[in-house]
Amino acid sequence: MKIKHTRRSVAAATIGIAALAAAGCTTVGAGDGGDAGSGDDDGKYRIVTVSKVEGITWFQRMSEGVDMFNDEYSDEVEAYQTGPDSGDPAQQVQIVEDLIAQQVDAIIVVPNDVLGIAPVLERAREAGIIVGVTEATQLVGTDSIDYDVEAFYNAEFGAGFGQQLTEAMNCEGEYATSVGLLTSESHMEWLAAANEYIAENCPDMVNVSPTPYENENDDQVSRDLAEEILSAYPDLGGYLATTPSGGSGMASALRDKGRQDVQVVALTLPSVAGPDLEEGYMFAGQGWDPAGWGWALNDVALRMLKGEDVTTGTDLGWPGYEEVVVDGQLIIGNDIQQYYPGDFADGDYPF
Repeated sequence: MKIKHTRRSVAAATIGIAALAAAGCTTVGAGDGGDAGSGDDDGKYRIVTVSKVEGITWFQRMSEGVDMFNDEYSDEVEAYQTGPDSGDPAQQVQIVEDLIAQQVDAIIVVPNDVLGIAPVLERAREAGIIVGVTEATQLVGTDSIDYDVEAFYNAEFGAGFGQQLTEAMNCEGEYATSVGLLTSESHMEWLAAANEYIAENCPDMVNVSPTPYENENDDQVSRDLAEEILSAYPDLGGYLATTPSGGSGMASALRDKGRQDVQVVALTLPSVAGPDLEEGYMFAGQGWDPAGWGWALNDVALRMLKGEDVTTGTDLGWPGYEEVVVDGQLIIGNDIQQYYPGDFADGDYPF
């Protein structure tokens, strides 16, 4: 089993790194937000991670990282993951409201609607709760959060999708796109960077969906959407999905039709994409390890609760987060992974 880790070669990412270097190393610490909590009755800090939606493979893997963190620091924390049963932003807001009422010590959120959830996150901080987010850089520098941990620079990750799709389509033909929700900040940023890469490097490729389809991070919706797209665009040559369900839904539709003429590139996990990659129904995938994501987010929360700082070069204890870059509230790791046919021919999936 092999995984290709990308290099920082995209211009936008290089500019981003240079800007951070010019700004100098800054710090994330307990002084950035409300008063750090003191733990529950047994002296443990309660840290709760709120996913976009429970019950899907991506966030099941994230919960494994949260559980591993809880086990490692069981003498100090009670850490667990919860989330809505659909991608409904209102359900996430209600969950956070409930956690505020429970007076937990830290809340970590992967927002479905970044700006929509901002007011309740600000109320959490006003209540003295440490607030962490991810896939929510729009909130960096606001009073809604204490920190944002990202696995990579979004521009670099999105350009990686563009590079994969242009390679798959030999720089020509029609392609369609889908995101989880149009309010998903990271999905839209990745797609914008991918489209920019494609336009600059392969101007003969045509995006038939300037406004991307929404697959709602749902397997059945993604499968139905694939049928709709294939019917609407009989000459379609490629498909880019920023969710695992989006990529799997299209691969499933192509498999049922016995078609391998549409090149699929998607956000995915090795265990999800493995069979589709090896059997020719997906050209390539890209992602990161959600378990490490969950671990890193919780690691920062615990450090802040204990009054410790996170600075550029800090090791958060998981591959891809050994030397993070910190700029104000923003913490950046380096865990971009790309997957291709042949990587998992032996069925050995790391996650």
